[in-house]
Amino acid sequence: MGDFVGTGEQLVTIAAVLLGALTTHVTNHLMERNRMKYQLTTRWDDKKLDAYEGYVDTMRSCIFLAVQLYETKEGLREREQPDAEILAEMKEAGRLRGRAFERVMLLGGDDVVEAAHNLNAAGLQVDWQANGKTAGTLEDWRERNRAVFRSINSFHEAARADLGVSGSVTGEQHPERDLLLPPPRSDS
Repeated sequence: MGDFVGTGEQLVTIAAVLLGALTTHVTNHLMERNRMKYQLTTRWDDKKLDAYEGYVDTMRSCIFLAVQLYETKEGLREREQPDAEILAEMKEAGRLRGRAFERVMLLGGDDVVEAAHNLNAAGLQVDWQANGKTAGTLEDWRERNRAVFRSINSFHEAARADLGVSGSVTGEQHPERDLLLPPPRSDS
């Protein structure tokens, strides 16, 4: 009977060791899987952030060039370079904007892609009035600029939500601003 109890105790000990080893293995496997999943998510978030940042940067370049062209054509600023040079820069900036938009299309969530489409449309309105494809008054120009910056803010909101960033760039704490718009002329 003593051998039976000793054998039983040994079997319980062996079973406990096997159970401990199996539990350790499963725990390590789950932790490694979660670590890999986190790394993959972080890697994609980094790529999304780069894409979103690049897109907004190229949009702003396009807008600033359009503002420069419009303001020199309208006599609101001193001419620093011929219109042809600005138009060539606008064309290149537009090409880069298209490439940046494609990265957003590949990486962005649905809301980000929709916000990018809206931003593109608003940006083109600014471009078209600046280069004369669309007629408009100075007030039309100002409203197009306000609309494009509202669209940038909407894009920021969608991108922040997609990346899990808390807070907001719009709302009561962040009023609309007319930083880029020229001051009203006395004759308008």
